[in-house]
Amino acid sequence: MIQLGVNIDHVATLRQARRGVEPDPVHAAVLAEMGGADGITLHLREDRRHVQERDLRVLRETVHVWVNLEMALDPGVLAIACEVKPDQACLVPERREELTTEGGLVVAGREDEFRRTVDRLREAGIRVTFFLDPDIRQIEAAHRSGAHMVELNTGEYSNARGPGCARECLERLQKAGSAVRAAGMGLHAGHGLDRTNIHPVLELPGLAEVNIGHAIVARAIHVGFERAVAEMADIVKRKGRSET
Repeated sequence: MIQLGVNIDHVATLRQARRGVEPDPVHAAVLAEMGGADGITLHLREDRRHVQERDLRVLRETVHVWVNLEMALDPGVLAIACEVKPDQACLVPERREELTTEGGLVVAGREDEFRRTVDRLREAGIRVTFFLDPDIRQIEAAHRSGAHMVELNTGEYSNARGPGCARECLERLQKAGSAVRAAGMGLHAGHGLDRTNIHPVLELPGLAEVNIGHAIVARAIHVGFERAVAEMADIVKRKGRSET
């Protein structure tokens, strides 16, 4: 059964627009759990532009589903992660100029650096995912660095214009997924997925988890957060039911 992780970063972005207390991303996480989410994803950035340390700490004590912390190779955030102990940590690239994560990690040539971070997280009992473009070289480097799982960046596929381009992007995802599974790592996917484009991604062999944020938050403006999550969960879980 493919699991659905709901990213609450955009809820925190809306709160930080006024530096207030609403909407509370932890409240959104509770509604997501009620709507059928299997886990909650949040990105504690070095510049704290949306999610705050308080959000992570309160969330860890609130929801009953797994918590996935997205983080860069930042010593301060690493220390917080090892203290709070989310279930998973997803290592992602991070630049202050970007609006959102723009691409996958560059791991090749930096395996020792990543290995040190993975070892610290592993010692804290945290499973580690690498967020990667569908690039075989980076997948192999992630495996050498000790990654438990790889989340393939579906951004290029999600933004593809025309069926031909989308098909080429999907083929790259399929080849990358095969490499991830062959290396013995878990296969996840995410970035830019919505109710329209997710279906071919759910067909990736061995896919265990998808993480979706913006599309759910956008839909929630019209129908509410719990329902928006429930709609997406139904799509994801329907795929799992069709295989049983």
